[in-house]
Order: sequence, then C-alpha cells, then structure tokens
Amino acid sequence: MTCALDVEETARALERTRRRAVGLIVAGLVTIAAAGGLGLLFADTWPRGAVNLPLGLGIVSLLGGAATLFGARRMRRTLGSGTWSAHPAATVGGKGHATSLVLRAPDGPETWPLAAVATRQRYELVRPGPDGVLWWCGDPRVGGVLAAPGGGPLIWAKPLRGERVRRRIVALAEAQGLLHRPAPRQPQGPGVPETSRAFDNTDASETLVSPETSEALVSPDSYDAYDAPDFVDGPDGPVFLPPEGLVYVTPDGPPERLDGARPGSGPTYRVLAAHAQRQAEPPGKAPRPEADVREVPWWRVRSLRRIAGVTSVLVALGFCAAVGAVALTGPPERDLPKLFFAGAVSLAGLVFSGYRMLTAGLPTVRVLARAATTFTPDPRRYVLLYDPHGGAPVLVFFSMHGGLDEAPEGVLPLVPPGPPKHPRRGLPALPVGPAGLHGRRDLTRDGDAFVVPWIDGRPLWPSGPYREAGGKGFPALLDRLAPPVEAHTSTSSSSKPRIT
Repeated sequence: MTCALDVEETARALERTRRRAVGLIVAGLVTIAAAGGLGLLFADTWPRGAVNLPLGLGIVSLLGGAATLFGARRMRRTLGSGTWSAHPAATVGGKGHATSLVLRAPDGPETWPLAAVATRQRYELVRPGPDGVLWWCGDPRVGGVLAAPGGGPLIWAKPLRGERVRRRIVALAEAQGLLHRPAPRQPQGPGVPETSRAFDNTDASETLVSPETSEALVSPDSYDAYDAPDFVDGPDGPVFLPPEGLVYVTPDGPPERLDGARPGSGPTYRVLAAHAQRQAEPPGKAPRPEADVREVPWWRVRSLRRIAGVTSVLVALGFCAAVGAVALTGPPERDLPKLFFAGAVSLAGLVFSGYRMLTAGLPTVRVLARAATTFTPDPRRYVLLYDPHGGAPVLVFFSMHGGLDEAPEGVLPLVPPGPPKHPRRGLPALPVGPAGLHGRRDLTRDGDAFVVPWIDGRPLWPSGPYREAGGKGFPALLDRLAPPVEAHTSTSSSSKPRIT
C-alpha cells in the first residue's frame, strides 16, 4: 500500500463524507428555491418574514455542505500523499467544536497536541477508547486526518496554538499515562511476516519463533521462569513439554505445539481479556427491570420496543397531535405558515419512523424474540470489548473449556442497553465470564446467524448477526477491537516529552 487511500475502509469513509456534503448542498439549494418560490406566490397573503425560517435552514445546509466538501477535498489530498501511522492517544477535552487531544510518537516521547475540528457527534466516532490508539495521516505542524483503528470514519485535526496551552494539554495527557502506553503496530509500516507469534504466560508478552530456522527467540532455558519442564514419551525418545501457551520448536520443520495446534497469529483469550480488563468501568446503577421475553409477547419488553422503533413512532405521533391541537384553537393568521411548517415536519417524521418500523424494526425484533426463547443454549466464554467506532459494546466468544491461548470463535455487536446518557448501564458487571447463546435458526443472506446471549439471567440484544471466525474481515475486526502492539516498553517518567 503506497498511501492511506489504499485502505478500503478509508476510501469508503471519504466517499461517504463527499456524498454527505453533496447531499447537504442539494438540500440547501432545494430549500432556498422552495422558500423563494413560496414567498413569491403568496407574497400578498402571507405575512412578511414567513419564509425566513425555511430560507435560513436552506442557507445553513448550503454553507455546511460547502464546508464539508472543502474538508473532504483537503483530506483526500492528505490521504493521497501520506500513509497511516498508529499512535497512542489521549483526550483532554475542549470547548466548542474543537476537542483537544494529544498523540504520542510510537517510537519515542515526542507529543503532538492537536484540536479535532469536528462537531461533538462526529468526534465521538473517533474518540480514542480505553486502549488509547488512533490512526494519523498528515503533518502535525500543519494538520492531518484522524481515524479510529481501521481507517474510518475520518475527521480533520489541526495543531493547537499557544505555547502555554500546548504545555498544559500535554501535561494533562501525561497524567493519564500517555507516555507509558505500549507502541501500537503500524498499519502501513513494515510488518512482521517473518515470524510466528505465540503468547506466553506473562502479561501478553510474546515469544517469537522463526519459521525459516525454527529457532526460538526465547530459549527453552527461560521456560524455568514459568514452570518446571516436563517430558513425555515420543517416537524417538523423551520429548520436552513446554508449559501451557509456549511453543515447541521442531528441529526439522515449522514450529508446532504438541497438541497439533499452530502458534496463533491473532489475539487470544489472554490478550483480549487483558484489553477488556483495562476497558472495564465500575458497575453503575442497576437498570430498571423489564418483562421477561420468555413469558410475554415482544411488545411488552421495553428494550425490544425501542429496537423496533415504536418509541420513535409514538414521539412523532405526539408532535403531530400537538400541532393538530394548536391548529384547532384557531391561531392568528400570521402564525399559520409556521404552524404549517411544523405540521409538515412532524408528519414527515411520523411517515419516516413508521416506514422504518414496518420494514426493518418489526422483522428484526421478531427474529430476536424467537432466538432469545430457543432452548438448549450453547455455553461460551465471553469477553466484553468496545468498538472504537462509536464505542458500541461487542462480545467476543470462546469455547467454554478452552485455554488462555485459544483463538476467538465469533464476535457479536450489541445494542447499548442503557439510556442515551448512560448507554453502558445494563451491560455485564464483569468484563469476562460465561454466557449462553440462544438462536442460530435464522440466517442472513451471507449465512451469518442471529443469536441472543443470556448473561446473568437476562438477554443482551445484538445490533447485528453473529460473525464467526474465518469470515471476511474477521482479523481486521479483532485488530480494531484490540489494537495489536509491537512493544511493551514504556517511556521513563523522568524523561520530559518533546512537544511538536
């Protein structure tokens, strides 16, 4: 890959930004034209200023679309001339539309205090999660593009101005442990294809084995630090049995484990559980109990009504009823255009939410309710992680009786069970534990199954189908959930960071 635009997710994210800009421009032009035409047609009957509201909305949409399109072209130039690099990152906070954050160079203590130029909603899509990793493409002295691990969505960031502000922001980031975070693996840098990786029994440290020479980079003599060596009878005499999680290196062939398993190249249960532990938060207030889907119809379950879109339909219906009630009171003639505009918007919202509920919401909740009430659940171990693209909860599943070095079997995204202000309320209290998977009777067109996990005696509703290991994009998804690292060394706290 020669530039950041070669990453498929980055190209798609940039195209979505361009389409959103074009859509805003077209909507603004149509709104301005409609407001002007209505103003000319009803100039004698409508009061002066009746079209100011739609005209103002059209102008705002047009200017916003033009600014977004300019930003998309600027990001395209930057992404087309540079490559992605992964950096430890820390959010510090900010005011208005610019949110301050600090990136650290992956190979040293150099820090880059930046301001993310984006709305709060856009910035939340790339806010660095508990792992604190962001992708960067650009020049920190001029500006560049930020993205969550994976290459999208995209926002623009510019350097902070003012030496005092920059030093204060860096000091706050350093207090969050930015200088001590491990260096993430570079997405477009030189990889490590020459070695196979296997995780040992320490805190996610690695034992590297060369497939060409079959020589362990960690000598078998160091195994004594973990467990006493064991020997078993082999075809040619005693064979050394390394402790669990370490690799037996054959003298005349590629590295193999005694149980026949090859050293894993992706994150294992040990690594993902460590990530989940770092991301875990203290359990908050318990969620309000809701009806059991096994005993009542789905429409009596509060969370399923929300997933189906019933709440949105009721809100839109309430607005329409309020506008109708005001119209029946006989408002003044000068308020009729505003009332007409409010009624049109409310009716459009009701039609849209009703269409979404009938075409997508109802079929989805029927499948989820059917899956949640199936018997004979499949027992699994879960690891609770959070997707850096928006912070949605994700469950990674493993076999119930596997080891610490087992690879994941599947991934299931979840609907945040809590309210908008506290979306994590209602998630499992522990980042790892047992779960029962119900369902697998309904499949998507791609062959993915719909399952519902039951944890602590209640269901967690998925936001998509169950993605099994081996599918397209599965390794990239795991790398996004738990960004891989190249080293576990940290910068000494006594060394002062160099601010760029």
